[in-house]
Amino acid sequence: MPELPEVETVCRTIAPHLEGEEVSRVVVHEPRFRRLIPEEFAIRLQGRRVERVHRRGKFVILELGDGDRWAVHLGMSGRFLLGDPPPEAKHVHVEVEFRSGARVYLQDPRRFGACFLFREESELGNLGLEPLSDQFDGDALWALRTAHPRLAIKTLLMDQRLVVGVGNIYANEALHQARVRPGRRALRLRRREAVAIVEAIREILRRSIALGGSSLLDYRDAEGRPGTFQQTLRVYDRAGEACDACGSEIRSRVMGGRSTFWCPCCQF
Repeated sequence: MPELPEVETVCRTIAPHLEGEEVSRVVVHEPRFRRLIPEEFAIRLQGRRVERVHRRGKFVILELGDGDRWAVHLGMSGRFLLGDPPPEAKHVHVEVEFRSGARVYLQDPRRFGACFLFREESELGNLGLEPLSDQFDGDALWALRTAHPRLAIKTLLMDQRLVVGVGNIYANEALHQARVRPGRRALRLRRREAVAIVEAIREILRRSIALGGSSLLDYRDAEGRPGTFQQTLRVYDRAGEACDACGSEIRSRVMGGRSTFWCPCCQF
């Protein structure tokens, strides 16, 4: 957390303010992150113009031209916010000001995020398919199922090397909508179920983006607003409650270190 919908929301929030704008000042208050911010970061970013803002996986990407790009990762609890940090703000790592007067700052109390310049996508790590792209369809998931038959389907969907951005909330919700039990081995997936899972993932991610993402803990968009998708959850974090579809008690277990939720009647 934040996952694809939250990062996409941040991109869409900052894009109108930053695209076409030139950086006039960069201040690095705290360089210690999951990936240390190098000393030359501020020098290289100074004077650059943001040509485009978009998302790749869980990264906010700001295109700077000539092949240079600025990546921001929010980690577990980071926020990439418009404006000046308030006087009482803690854990502000980076502040960037633009000639137009626009400002952004990166705040991350846990330091699991990242902020760096790069040129090749390989520098972001081994990233899988974008679930909202045309490349992610029933055939693509079927190919992943064939290549990784022993993985539980939920584990497969959350592996960022295979599919990016489908976090724990969205994997649970999509599998409930597709009526597939999270712990089922990929080998046992039927082709029609692969299609149903893809359709559910795409629908749920788009719905979450429309609602500004999920704010269960720290997440806020770039203007400080919480998302509201969590108000629509069907199974996630609802263990012991009645399934909205059939009335059965929602169950939970830990899979791969993450809490997993499903309905024993709706999901097979």
